[in-house]
Amino acid sequence: MKSRRPPDGGYGWVVVMSAFFIMGLTTGVLKNFGLFFLDIQSHFGVLTSTTSWVTSTMIAMFHLGAPVASALTLQFSHRVVIIVGGLLSTAGMLLASLDLSLPWLYLTMGILQGTGMCFTWLPCNTIMSHYFVRWRPIAYAIASSGECVFSILFSPFFQWLIETYSWQGALLIIGGLQLNLCVCGALMRPLEAAQSPTQETKDILEGDAAVLPTKRKVIFQFSLLRKPELVLYILFGIFAAAGFFIPSLFLVPFANSVGIDKYRPAFILSTLAFADLAGRLLCGWISNMRLVRNLQLLTMVATLQGVVLLLLPISHNYWAILVMASLYGFLFGCVVAIHITSIVDIVTLEGFDSGLGLFMLFRTIGGFIGPPAAGWLVDQTNDYSAAFYLSGTCLLSSAVFVVLVDFLVHRRKSLEAEVDQVITQDDHEE
Repeated sequence: MKSRRPPDGGYGWVVVMSAFFIMGLTTGVLKNFGLFFLDIQSHFGVLTSTTSWVTSTMIAMFHLGAPVASALTLQFSHRVVIIVGGLLSTAGMLLASLDLSLPWLYLTMGILQGTGMCFTWLPCNTIMSHYFVRWRPIAYAIASSGECVFSILFSPFFQWLIETYSWQGALLIIGGLQLNLCVCGALMRPLEAAQSPTQETKDILEGDAAVLPTKRKVIFQFSLLRKPELVLYILFGIFAAAGFFIPSLFLVPFANSVGIDKYRPAFILSTLAFADLAGRLLCGWISNMRLVRNLQLLTMVATLQGVVLLLLPISHNYWAILVMASLYGFLFGCVVAIHITSIVDIVTLEGFDSGLGLFMLFRTIGGFIGPPAAGWLVDQTNDYSAAFYLSGTCLLSSAVFVVLVDFLVHRRKSLEAEVDQVITQDDHEE
């Protein structure tokens, strides 16, 4: 049996557009939950850190479910897992709108919504890597830009929904929108392996015609954790996740705390999303040109992102916050455009599904701890600036691990190239 080369086009672009909408209806929704934060906190009369556990639980399930999503994808198909994820996301939002209690939100918005997002987001990322090689960075940049486009649209839309129908009614409507994840999943046609005519004839002659070509047992590769490069990259993911989810959650409350009107913070989120979109497309294009190694590029943008977050709290007027948030959004987009596809450089395409699942699983630690830790600091200091200081520090720390990963991967590839060269020379001499 021989494997079919990824088509690098054709139906692959339908997959990319489907992934575009999946990104928007999952992470695009997640990035705008900051708009619900103050309403939920006020409704239940609880501390900032207590309210943060809703988003934190969602983020944790988004990551914890990754190995399960990967294993189910290998066992069944990307299409099936995405459709199941769409149903879970919809159910989570619809049940959350019942407003039974704060622990009820932990279960519905947190566990159900987070698991649903994971089951849709992860397969749509992995299937694109199977459809593309040459255009993989561009394809991923286009698909992931759905998160930005929908964030831009959702910021004012969610604000209007909350004011018109209350936050409970807004969740009900969002749940209905997320039902479209099932439609997107239906478009994710599996990319089957091809079998040569010679092999097919041989199977028939040998009496194996009942055995389907394209069918072999694929299992989740926990053994990838033996690779030091992946372990270090997972540490990058933990520290980055601890800082990633803090700004989108606390940017609106921070803007309100310095006296900015309620609609202007929503506009800041939209502007941030525009900058995020530009960062993804530009960084995807640069990555596709291969001017520098992906991991080198990731080190640079992660470091700059940390610096911007440390400087953001200095801004105490609308325009200064808008500029700093835009810079953060641009660099965030750059990181997102390449940090998933960089896993292929570490574990190769064959291990990508399992590698991404493991990366997401351990990244849970940072995503679960980051928002509540930031909320606790805000409660202790009575200042939202503390959340951004924590976020910036985490991202600067994450860049150190990427430097180490790049060194190990580059050294491994250099050694492999030298071995190949020696083998080639020996073959010529013989």
